[in-house]
Amino acid sequence: MLKPVRLIIGAMALALGLVSPVLAADIYEPPVIEYQPPAPIYEQAGGWYIRGDIDYHAPKLRGTEYITYGCCDPEPGTNTFDSTSLKGALSLGAGVGYQMSRYFRADLTGDYWFKSNFRGSTSGTCGGNPCVSEDESDLSALLLLANAYVDLGTYYGVTPYVGAGLGGAHVRWGDLRNTTGSGTDIHKGTSGWRFAYAVMAGASYCITHNLQADLGYRYSRIEGGRMFEEYSPSGASIGVGPGFDKGINTHEVRGGLRWSFGGNANCAPEQVAFQPEPVFEPVYK
Repeated sequence: MLKPVRLIIGAMALALGLVSPVLAADIYEPPVIEYQPPAPIYEQAGGWYIRGDIDYHAPKLRGTEYITYGCCDPEPGTNTFDSTSLKGALSLGAGVGYQMSRYFRADLTGDYWFKSNFRGSTSGTCGGNPCVSEDESDLSALLLLANAYVDLGTYYGVTPYVGAGLGGAHVRWGDLRNTTGSGTDIHKGTSGWRFAYAVMAGASYCITHNLQADLGYRYSRIEGGRMFEEYSPSGASIGVGPGFDKGINTHEVRGGLRWSFGGNANCAPEQVAFQPEPVFEPVYK
């Protein structure tokens, strides 16, 4: 009677021994992955700035012409100066702008060009005799531009950039003094607004987190317009004028300072705007 019972108990023990490893294999213990904290979110550079600039500009006329009429030589019609030149001069500028990111900014600028002396000459006849005139005047202007720039990264405090601008210029020509062997005639100068545009390139240097020095080159183009009014001797039916310039090309070497409010220029290090709180719960695969 005991023998069958022993056999049954032995068989059950053997069965349990075989099943236990299988059950153990079904229990999965996932590996623990080391915690990686979330990356901080940084503030982008941005904010308002003001600027002041001084430059030396070298303007060049694209051409000049004047009208003659009546019984004078050259023949009535449109004639050109034999020679023209404009001297270089200084200008002062100021502006306000906004740094949208570390790579893009825009500003509004105004530059006053001090007087550039004009010299020219024409040839024709005076009282039936060949003669040459010497002409003198001056040019000044107020240049207003809306500009956009791309900053090309900051390297050891230096930020190179390129940019372009659109706007207008209020050009003022002084009275033209036309001198020949028979005397001097005065043509009244004119003034008015004209379309203008510019392209520029340069680099800024970080003096402090708020203050940058700026050195650059700018090419500006001002469209043509009236230069001087008509002159006719009193009671005469002959005359010369008005005169026109065909536009002004200007090369400028510029230097200035930019002050950024809040230190949000490219000079300031990136600031942490949000640092997520660390969570130390293990994450399982």
